[in-house]
Amino acid sequence: MIEALFGENERVARFVAERTEARNGFGDCVGIGWMQDGEMIAGTVYHNWFPEAGVIELSSAADDPRWLTRKSLRVMFEYPFNQLGCQLVALRMSEGNERMRSIARRYGFREFIIPRLRGRHENECICTLTVEDWRNGKKGRTDPS
Repeated sequence: MIEALFGENERVARFVAERTEARNGFGDCVGIGWMQDGEMIAGTVYHNWFPEAGVIELSSAADDPRWLTRKSLRVMFEYPFNQLGCQLVALRMSEGNERMRSIARRYGFREFIIPRLRGRHENECICTLTVEDWRNGKKGRTDPS
């Protein structure tokens, strides 16, 4: 069973940074670790919080894809939308990360391709999810089903 780990922001940020392009870390951030049998198998980091605009960026990484359950998705998005009062969550990834782009689209994110944002030879995909899209989608429900 996958369990959420709260209160270990540095540990979670280090886990995610080691598995993504965030080699310099995330700065001031909050993290949720995803544990199975006492081992961290995934992490989600909330960073670049802009409270005046109600926007936060989310980064995740995993060693085991089974962490991404309906329950973990609900917990992951309850923090920015319900606790922080965000109106938009953003994800950033390489345009070539087809697997993550597909997951984001299925979850209801809208994507925007920004040419050369990752350098002269690589485009970036920025995916956004509004609080309205989250609440109106089946994944935004608060019931456990």
